[in-house]
Amino acid sequence: MAWNVFMGRDPTVMGHWPGGMGARPDRTRHRIQNERSNINSIYNRIAVDASSIDIKHVRLNDDGNYDETIKSHLNDVLTKESNIDQTGRAMIRDLVYSMLDEGCIALVPTDLTADPNVTDSYEVLEARVGKVVEWYPQKVRVELYNETTGKKEEVIVDKRYTPIIENPFYSIMNEPNSTLQRLLRVLNQLDRVNEQNAAGKMDLIIQLPYPTKSEARKREAEHRRKNLEDQLSGSQYGVGYIDASEKVIQLNRSVENNLWNQAKELKEELFNQLGMTMEILNGTADEKTMLNYYSRIIEPILTAIIEELERKWISKTAQSQGQAVRFFRDPFKLVPISNIADIADKFTRNCIMTSNEMRSKIGLVPSKDPKADQLINSNLNQPEEESKKTKVVNGEEKINSSPISKSA
Repeated sequence: MAWNVFMGRDPTVMGHWPGGMGARPDRTRHRIQNERSNINSIYNRIAVDASSIDIKHVRLNDDGNYDETIKSHLNDVLTKESNIDQTGRAMIRDLVYSMLDEGCIALVPTDLTADPNVTDSYEVLEARVGKVVEWYPQKVRVELYNETTGKKEEVIVDKRYTPIIENPFYSIMNEPNSTLQRLLRVLNQLDRVNEQNAAGKMDLIIQLPYPTKSEARKREAEHRRKNLEDQLSGSQYGVGYIDASEKVIQLNRSVENNLWNQAKELKEELFNQLGMTMEILNGTADEKTMLNYYSRIIEPILTAIIEELERKWISKTAQSQGQAVRFFRDPFKLVPISNIADIADKFTRNCIMTSNEMRSKIGLVPSKDPKADQLINSNLNQPEEESKKTKVVNGEEKINSSPISKSA
């Protein structure tokens, strides 16, 4: 038994399929001004980094700490397969990019084990990112890709079971007069100026030997201009002629403007407000800069996502049983290989990680030694090993350097 958001009932298999398309119809189409500007690189960098962090359906202990990962449909949606077109990581990347672009996005559960309008005991089988096109008090209208028809459709879903994630940096990136929107407007103006400069115009002014105040002289000047245009366009090498009394004035450059300076200032202001640097985009940032980037940008975005998923997709009963949604970042991704040995020694010696857990982080197969799965300090003799050490001195057995008489 299942429930589909497009059908509002148990889905049935179609007997036919629509015609094929040249491009992926499920791919999210973002606003054209973002694709034509370098803002797209910022969005993509944040989305890729956020999707590289694992989001899991977990169980917490009584102290609220991570206890185990739950093998559930929700965990499969977040880590393995979100829908027929996207893996869990691809869906998170699509979600974060769309959220940064739109400001607010909906993660619609397209297939569930039961009707969410009837019962709260359901599990999410598939989910897709949708664009919110209209708001209602208890519902939202979402533009969503329907994998059954192969088209994007608008469907009304309930807010009660649909996570709606808002950009934590909405006031900086998505408000009409925010820093990023002002930067986009300036960049779009620069694009238009560059297109005009590269349009093949000659930017010439012809000085005629007579005034052009009267209508007859204006018509004669216009005829002369048109004649010169025809000469240049009709000539194989772009050669034309003018009268000896005429003079040509060439404009070597366009009128100066301060758009580029405004764009640089707004971009620097945006980076300062977000906590980003150019080193993060070009891959030369050091460990401290990356840690600041993850704590100030990536963590607020992921926190907004998991809080909404936990609020909408995990029932109150399940939450009372310790079920939750958490994200886990691998701290070893930013560690140079020269420091791995020192870190491995400290982690295993202080019983933070087992030897096999450490081996898996650096890509080695697990060891078959039973001690490799135990939280022990291999540099010290363990109590059970000390108790097994015996020796005979003057007819007496000594265990742990304490004499024990045979008669005793």
